[in-house]
Amino acid sequence: MCGRYASSRSAEDLVEEFDVLDPRIGEALPPSYNVAPTDRVYAVLERHDARQLRELRWGLVPSWAKDASIGSRMINARLETAAEKPAFRKAYAARRCLLPADGYYEWYDTELRTKAGKPVKQPFFITPADGSVLAMAGLYEIWRDRSRPEDDPEAFRWTCTVLTTEASDDLGRIHDRMPLAVPRDRRGAWLSPATSADHLDELVVPAQRSGLTAFPVSSAVGNVRNNDPGLVEPLPAERPEPVQETLL
Repeated sequence: MCGRYASSRSAEDLVEEFDVLDPRIGEALPPSYNVAPTDRVYAVLERHDARQLRELRWGLVPSWAKDASIGSRMINARLETAAEKPAFRKAYAARRCLLPADGYYEWYDTELRTKAGKPVKQPFFITPADGSVLAMAGLYEIWRDRSRPEDDPEAFRWTCTVLTTEASDDLGRIHDRMPLAVPRDRRGAWLSPATSADHLDELVVPAQRSGLTAFPVSSAVGNVRNNDPGLVEPLPAERPEPVQETLL
C-alpha cells in the first residue's frame, strides 16, 4: 500500500525531468512532505500525442461513479487485478500516468505494544538512494459532475491512483505492499495509450528494485496537518527505533 508520500519538486523541475511538452497547470502546487489521499498532486500523462504535466486529485473516481467521494477509497490499485477491476480496467488500458515522488512512507509494526495490546507502528521513509525522482506508476480518470453545467470548470474532476504490488525481500519486512516504479527508459511506453495491455507488466518494476533506501522517521507524519522537510529526516541514531536498511 502507498498511503502517504512526499513530493517537493517544482513544476519547472518536473517538466525538465519528464520531458513535458505541454504543461497544463495553473497555480503551482507547494512542496508537500506529507501528501495524503484527496490532495492535489502532480501527474505526468500523455494526451493528444503530447506529454503533459497536470494537477490531479489523489483518489481515483471512475467515470461511472455517482458520487466523487468514492475516490477516497481508490488511492491504490493492485497491479494483479487492475486490468479486470471495473474501477480501473479502462484507465489501465489507456489512461496511465506517472506520479513523481521524493519517496513514500510505510508503517512498520514494532515489538512494542500499546496499553491496549496493539503494536506500536514506526513510520519509514523509502526514497531513491541517489536522490532522484521516484516515478510511481499510476492510472487516471476524468469524472463528470452531472450536477454542474458542462462549461463549469469544476464539472470535470481529474483523479489518479497509485499502482501497487506484493512486497518481497527487505521491503516486505516493513509492509506487504509497495508501489511500482517506471524506469526512465520505459516511461514513454508506459504513458503511451497505444501500448497494448499485454506488454504493460514488462514496463513496471517493484520499487524495491529501484535503488531505494529506507529509514525510520518521526511519527509526526501520521498527522496530515504536519507538513515540513523534517518529516523526511532520519531519526537520530541514538533513538531506540528500528535500524536503517538499504534496499537492493
